[in-house]
Amino acid sequence: MFKVSVLASGSKGNSTVICTDSTMVLLDAGLSGKKILNLLSSINLDANKLDAVIISHEHHDHIKGAGIICRNLDIPLYITEMTYSVSKKFLGKLPEGVVFFENGNSFKIGNIEVKTFPSSHDVVDGSNFVFEKTGDKTRKLALATDLGFSSKLMIHRIKESTTIILESNHDVQMLLDGPYPWYLKQRIKSKDGHLSNEQAVGVITKVVHPGLKNLVLAHLSEQNNLPEKAENIMKEYLKIINHDLQLFVSSQYEATSLIDI
Repeated sequence: MFKVSVLASGSKGNSTVICTDSTMVLLDAGLSGKKILNLLSSINLDANKLDAVIISHEHHDHIKGAGIICRNLDIPLYITEMTYSVSKKFLGKLPEGVVFFENGNSFKIGNIEVKTFPSSHDVVDGSNFVFEKTGDKTRKLALATDLGFSSKLMIHRIKESTTIILESNHDVQMLLDGPYPWYLKQRIKSKDGHLSNEQAVGVITKVVHPGLKNLVLAHLSEQNNLPEKAENIMKEYLKIINHDLQLFVSSQYEATSLIDI
């Protein structure tokens, strides 16, 4: 078994669970501890089997519940040293300790291999991730969200993935016409902001291959996007290239099914 579910994704909180037959990890915990436990239960996963929490960056919608989850379940937190330095007061005491990873390096939790790479976001040391199961080179999960542009490194790292979780944050016209102040619109559109629906399609044009089975669109803005807009623009591209993959749109309020990576 090697599966993933996006428990929640959006500006109100982000969390993703990755599991094998013997290991289960939580990537980000940007909701209350209670909500995370309920979301895990909704897809029939036992939170007591979690082995660790991994943090991508310090924004509140990614770390809100990390401390309480680690304390309640007696599990360690994996985080970069720079991210921890700006988050430790909020995270609180972590009885099982902190494991520092260096952005760009790899580490292992049980039989899940985690490869990290930097993300272009307005944080001190943002990370994105590739996950593989030890001994299984036929499947690869890539997660790339909270990034303002698709760097050559990112494209290289997520190539040959069988499942991709990719940011499709905003519709450009909705953002420009919307109520946000101009400085915030500029921040979202900048190289340190978020990928638009069109930019998400641009990423897939560079990494699509016959073995790509699943694509999950993530971190959609409730204010500046609509699920059907993100889904339709990606479907149009996939139809043009005649690629029959499973396309999911993640939600802020409901977990995706457990997807076979």
